[in-house]
This record gives sequence, structure tokens and C-alpha cells, in this order.
Amino acid sequence: MTQNTFRTPAGCEVTAVTAAGMREVDRVAVEEVGLQLLQMMENAGRALSRHVREAHDDGSVVVVAGNGGNGGGGLTCARHLANRDVPVRVVLDREPAELSGAAAHQCRILEAMDLGVATGPEAVSRFDEPTVLVDALIGYGVSREVRPPAADYVRELNAASGPVVSLDVPSGMDATTGDTRGVRVHPDRTLTLALPKTGLDAVEEALSLADIGIPAAVYDRLDIDYEPPFDETDRVELVG
Repeated sequence: MTQNTFRTPAGCEVTAVTAAGMREVDRVAVEEVGLQLLQMMENAGRALSRHVREAHDDGSVVVVAGNGGNGGGGLTCARHLANRDVPVRVVLDREPAELSGAAAHQCRILEAMDLGVATGPEAVSRFDEPTVLVDALIGYGVSREVRPPAADYVRELNAASGPVVSLDVPSGMDATTGDTRGVRVHPDRTLTLALPKTGLDAVEEALSLADIGIPAAVYDRLDIDYEPPFDETDRVELVG
């Protein structure tokens, strides 16, 4: 289920997991240990917002978000950016009323903040000023070819002139194998969550790992070798 394929610059080995392995991590964290999805999503969104600000501190940000946990993390990131007066807009791959679960919860918060939420692939590249784009469309769960409308958002992200930061796994990439499922985002940076995914070996661009608050006890229950890679920060760079 696992293999050590990544290291931090300090030499700490970080175990990579398949998509199925990460689903088990999420399940044990929630069902057996008691973490809540919204807790992990909050940590992911906060880490992503800090990553975006540090890596690209000029211009505005457009968060392109889908449904599910990945989209919810992107929407949480948008809130944290707005709280710090970063100009941010959100583009959803569906109408807000079609979101469900945690993503719908995060979207309602943004609507209460009067933060602009648009839909439609054309909205991704609508803005003229220097813009950082956040890819929070799909995440690690893709298992089949990405088709419209999601594929249209992927193409718009790839055609954008500004830098792209993917959350967890570039949308359209098989998290286990690194294969492209029809089309995929080609980001400038990827911020993966909790543990790197085995397919990220195929990413040549910068790769970082974010701490979303999962305790070592979760990994122990799944026999995943784990040495905490984080020090005073909630993010570390990874090398293959």
C-alpha cells in the first residue's frame, strides 16, 4: 500500500500512499480517531492560502473549485485569503446550489461574506490583472477520464497566463500511477496534503506537503511508516 519515494530537504523520509491508501487514512482519522472533515479542511485551506501568499505575493487570486473535499479546501483557502485582504474570486464548476456536504458549507460562508462566486469555464481567464490560479477541482479521487465540464476548466487553467497552484494532486492526474486521465492540470506548484501520493513522482514542478492535523496514531493503525516531517511550520518542500 505504501512506498517511501519522497524526502524533505533535511533528509526525512516521507511515505507515499496510493489513492486507496489515502482513503483509508481519511476513514481511520474520521471514524476511529475522531477528527472531523471540517477540521482537516480548515487546516488544508489555511496552509494553501499561506502557500499561495508566500509563493506568489503579487496580484489577485482565482480559486477554481469543484465539489467534495478538494473543492472545499479551495473554498476555505479563498476565505483565508479574503480575511487577509488578498483580492480573491471563486470559480465553481457547477452552480452553488449543486454543491453538497462540506463544499456546500464552505460556499455558504463565502456567500455570507459577499465574496464573488462565478461559474463557467470562461470565468477562469476573465481577469486582466496578474492572477494566481488555484486548482481545487478534483483531488486524489479521479479514477476515469476527465470529461466536460470538468475538462473545460482544466483546459482553461492550462491556458491561463498566471501561475497555477494545485491542491493535493493536479486535477486529472491519477494519484496512484501519475497517469493523465484524459486531460490534467500542469501546475507550477502542487501542495499535497497529509502524505504525498505515489503518482506525484510524475510531477516535475515544485512539490510541498501540508500538515492537516492527522496524528501519527492514524498511520500507526494502518502500518504506515511515519516520521513527522514538520517542524515549526505546517509545510515542507519535498524532493523525489
